[in-house]
Amino acid sequence: MKETQIVQCVPNVSEGRRPDVVEAIVDQVRQTEGVTLLDYSSDYDHNRSVITYVGDLESVQEASFRLTREAVRLINMEEHQGAHPRIGAVDVIPFIPIEGITMKECVEGATTLAERITRELDVPTYLYGEAAREPARKNLSNIRKGNYEGLKESIHEEMRKPDFGEAKMHETAGATVVGARMPLVAFNVNLGTNKKEIADEIARSVRERNGGFKNVKGMGVVLEERGQVQVSMNLENYSATPIFRVLETIRREAARYGVPVVGTELIGLVPQQALLDVANWYLQLEGFDSNQVLENRLR
Repeated sequence: MKETQIVQCVPNVSEGRRPDVVEAIVDQVRQTEGVTLLDYSSDYDHNRSVITYVGDLESVQEASFRLTREAVRLINMEEHQGAHPRIGAVDVIPFIPIEGITMKECVEGATTLAERITRELDVPTYLYGEAAREPARKNLSNIRKGNYEGLKESIHEEMRKPDFGEAKMHETAGATVVGARMPLVAFNVNLGTNKKEIADEIARSVRERNGGFKNVKGMGVVLEERGQVQVSMNLENYSATPIFRVLETIRREAARYGVPVVGTELIGLVPQQALLDVANWYLQLEGFDSNQVLENRLR
């Protein structure tokens, strides 16, 4: 019996304010055979949508290409404004091995897709994560440095040239990053203040590159519609650095400024174990086992 192959893909698209455009892009996934759309969400302030789907590697590659082609057609980065870092209409496309597939195969699939995007859509592409060809490009933030506007000025420099395509941005779609990685948790903490400098300071205290928690990336973001600021994060290893540990540190740091945590957000899907770890810690459960969860026992 052939083993089931499941690859998860979570493209981040630089559009979160025009629902019709988001729907047209998501429809490309819905219409691809062999792919199941799991979730998609948009954020107005970030001006960004996160789309999650699964399937076999070949089908996920095809859905990702169709999604990119539609985004290139509908999004003009020359007019784009948003709080989240980005370099293109489709900012990043990560391939994530879930079942019956290796990381190496996901790297090969991501590389093939990146080359096709450049060849057929004339969008320069970069490889990141486990697919990176240069050590510095394993970290997505290094590729995004300066955002769309900064990369547009520096793409011709030797250290910033794309992995595929000429060293120039697509005139409206910018550039795209494709890669492979393990599952992560996109977790945001909203603060009861409109002072971005406080969110920036707290982000610096918890992210790895400033001496905070390992496997945590973070930044301060302004939520203009809500009159608040946010610490926006990616937790790249929720087992080694769990959600509750990061949240409690942010609460303590915020208290120094007399600022409360007023809410949190999970963007996209999250592994069940990450939430069970949170429940276990906050409830101070003794001898807890995941088989005590009714749905797990029923399975």
